[in-house]
Amino acid sequence: MNQLNTSTLEIHAQPRPEVMERVLRVVRHRGFNLCALNMEQDCQQLRITVTVESVRPIQQLWSQLVKLVDVSRVDALEQQPRIRA
Repeated sequence: MNQLNTSTLEIHAQPRPEVMERVLRVVRHRGFNLCALNMEQDCQQLRITVTVESVRPIQQLWSQLVKLVDVSRVDALEQQPRIRA
């Protein structure tokens, strides 16, 4: 049995058309399943909240998201472990 972790990240980024595509590509390429997504524009900045699940550590996704050009900050909001049968 693998432990499936559900995590929520808040991503702050520049409001550019390609930002969402880049974020979703990193999520997919790093082996995370997207569970929920919310995006808001606040004072010339995008705030993207994603909930993902994977057996991989969330730090792996976080370290790749902060490297994206238009991303200014990534915060981990919560993490919930689950046992996958």
